[in-house]
Amino acid sequence: MNASSANVTVVLQYRDSFTKAVTKNVIVVVLSISINCINAGLIYTFCKHQIFYTNPRYILFIHLVVNDMTQVTVSIILFVISYTIYKLNVSICCIFILFALFTTENTPLNLACMAVECYIAICVPLRHMRICTVKRTLMLIGLIWTTSMLSVLPDLFITLATEPLDFFHSRVFCLRKNVFSNALIFKKRDITYIIYLVIVWLVIFYTYFRILFTAKTASKDAKKARNTILLHGFQLLLCMATYITPLLKDALRQWFPKNYTDSLFATYIIVQILPRSISPIIYGVRDNTFRKYLKRYLLCKLSIS
Repeated sequence: MNASSANVTVVLQYRDSFTKAVTKNVIVVVLSISINCINAGLIYTFCKHQIFYTNPRYILFIHLVVNDMTQVTVSIILFVISYTIYKLNVSICCIFILFALFTTENTPLNLACMAVECYIAICVPLRHMRICTVKRTLMLIGLIWTTSMLSVLPDLFITLATEPLDFFHSRVFCLRKNVFSNALIFKKRDITYIIYLVIVWLVIFYTYFRILFTAKTASKDAKKARNTILLHGFQLLLCMATYITPLLKDALRQWFPKNYTDSLFATYIIVQILPRSISPIIYGVRDNTFRKYLKRYLLCKLSIS
């Protein structure tokens, strides 16, 4: 799942030329800064207006935004390191990988929770305020992090139990497979991915079709919620590409041996950067309320500058 470095850290025989490496790093850094600046504006708008931080829907959304910012930041750090330092101390690499894994596994769970909230708001509106409270939403976010930690931390514990102490003082390419290399971890990872995908996709499909049937005879809000679920599904589909990164890397090496690093770079942009740019579109642009307050924030910034 650590595509943050796996997609871009390559062995010596596939290393880019200096000019190409600089170009790729500039592109990635500029894209990440742009996404994080937009997300920072969303967070500022959220914190400044009570209408948002007292609404469970926007709380879940801003948690996804913060999660995406963390993921993008860790991803870019690993990207730049893969072209500059090349090897990291294992202990430091573990920290980066753990944050990358936590935030990556948080994303599909958060999307599923947002889909359920849309379903409740449209299909059982009279019970929405009673079911979806701020307190329960914060507890749900805590449950998301707990689930991700229970999935990821066993990798660390297994490694601590099976690797000698000297291993954690050595230097390696910062890849998940290089740090958490026990065969048991790979089996656990595959089972976890399958469970995650089945549960989350069942939730996405169920909520979408229930809202779809409601939207045929209901208000414009129901149709907009249906489209929002579709965007969640598209975002989830992009995030799922992270799960097949090892297979994708092998296929790219066979199909495009002369342009392997370029293929990895394109994959990195699609898998790591593109999904993190969708969250601002779902609520920052499509949502009328958020768009109105975000415009005020942007106009204020422009007038000051």
